[in-house]
Amino acid sequence: MTGPQTTDPDWWRQAVVYQIYPRSFADANGDGVGDLPGIISRVPYLVALGIDAVWLSPFYPSALADGGYDVDDYRNVDPRLGTLEDFDQLVEALHVEGIKLIVDIVPNHTSNRHEWFVEALAAAKGHPARDRYIFRDGLDGAPDQPPSDWDSVFGGSAWAQTDDGQWYLHMFAAEQPDLNWQHPEVRSDFLDTLKFWSDRGVDGFRVDVAHALVKDLSEPFPSQAALPRQSESYGKHPLWDQDGVHEIYKDWRKLLNTYDPPRSAVAEAFVPASRRARYASADGLGQAFNFDLLQADFEYEKFRQVIEANLALADENGSSSTWVFSNHDVVRHATRYGLPKNPKGGWQDGKDWLLSNGTEPTVDVALGLRRARAATLLMLALPGSAYLYQGEELGLQEVGELPAANLQDPAYFRSKGAEKGRDGCRVPIPWTVEGLSFGFGSGGSHLVQPKWFGAYSVEAQQADVESTLSLYRKALAVRRGLRTGNSLTWVDESDSVMHFTRPGGWQCVTNFGVAPVELPDAAVVLSSGPLDGDKLPGDTTAWLI
Repeated sequence: MTGPQTTDPDWWRQAVVYQIYPRSFADANGDGVGDLPGIISRVPYLVALGIDAVWLSPFYPSALADGGYDVDDYRNVDPRLGTLEDFDQLVEALHVEGIKLIVDIVPNHTSNRHEWFVEALAAAKGHPARDRYIFRDGLDGAPDQPPSDWDSVFGGSAWAQTDDGQWYLHMFAAEQPDLNWQHPEVRSDFLDTLKFWSDRGVDGFRVDVAHALVKDLSEPFPSQAALPRQSESYGKHPLWDQDGVHEIYKDWRKLLNTYDPPRSAVAEAFVPASRRARYASADGLGQAFNFDLLQADFEYEKFRQVIEANLALADENGSSSTWVFSNHDVVRHATRYGLPKNPKGGWQDGKDWLLSNGTEPTVDVALGLRRARAATLLMLALPGSAYLYQGEELGLQEVGELPAANLQDPAYFRSKGAEKGRDGCRVPIPWTVEGLSFGFGSGGSHLVQPKWFGAYSVEAQQADVESTLSLYRKALAVRRGLRTGNSLTWVDESDSVMHFTRPGGWQCVTNFGVAPVELPDAAVVLSSGPLDGDKLPGDTTAWLI
């Protein structure tokens, strides 16, 4: 909460965390790329918004082969984004306002420019320098065949060949070689990195692909066709969610607990709910992302199932749930909720469903925004922590019309254009109605902003009491005064109206249907859209007390 820094060890349990993708937030030096001084300049905006913490996506030196998730040096700042001194000033500026700072840590892979990998490539085959990564000879010794037919997440082979004929594993881009977490130096070096940033005042860590570090590389390697689906593997997939990963996080937790208050951590782990609990355990990272609402249709039954299951899971492991609708990897939820369902299924996180010309399928912008506002107000009433993504408080739409020449996401290139990629949610956000980059910076923006951005800008919404920005500010202010405990009580009366109460008499009602419904006899504190007299319209949420 705003004010002096709290020493409460449980601050993260009910926190509202705002994700900043630094290259697309604010550009102070006018080079077209956001930077740390730009973020510092916008701290008053973050204070006015009412958040509890900032999650800062990677800001480390990087060639940007994957938006900064290809890290050259884990204990420095990309010179294009600033300096370590700028980082220290950001920590101080946030802490003065009572805002915590969570930083991204990327432990599965380094960049191919990291000093370890440069040393590995320069070393001869079999040299110990290669042991920090996963190098193998070709299949059955064949120089032109990779060790297995495994696919990378971004498409194409998961193996890249070196000049001397060996191959190295990269589960993402070829510029992101996977680390060998069986190597003691890898383990000790990341503990040093956690300590480095914790000593600089960082309050917590978001752990990228936390379920990928430990791999079963027993040979012969199974074929791609024989691999189980990640979501159904339950620890049986050789590359994901291996049980041994939790020994790593036990060591991390021991270190993080030496600080007062203990440093928090949240796992990005795409695993079944029953497997997620170990990542969120008290002797592990402590919390794990729940993406279930992000992947659910805007329907009563699906939301109800997700909420009940995740609150029960949090009760079982003593953690708190996380709720999220948008981030740097998915289509913005104000757009998702306005799209027809993808005939392939899974339109919520299917990035290929926004075609490259940005015109198909048709987005019902008004419907998408109305549902996004309703869903967000519901989510903010739930027990647990809420993760917001920069620009969602503006009701910002996905940018589907980016020209192909401007795209940066490796998923687009490795899929040869079959997958649109994630650039549409990473376009620099608009601050002003007009200007070269809508107030982002004086030198334009690294991803092209569309003409319609000005209408969504902070300036356009600042004084409008009905704007999405005003809704978020009001909701976070009310939430701060009402949030309590980890429980709710269901009082539903139909299969299209979700109604629950929280301790202290706080009520949340969401109408997933079409026809307006009667509201309870209580004072309306806030609603996601205009009411119909004493009735709640469809696709609308109201808070009452």
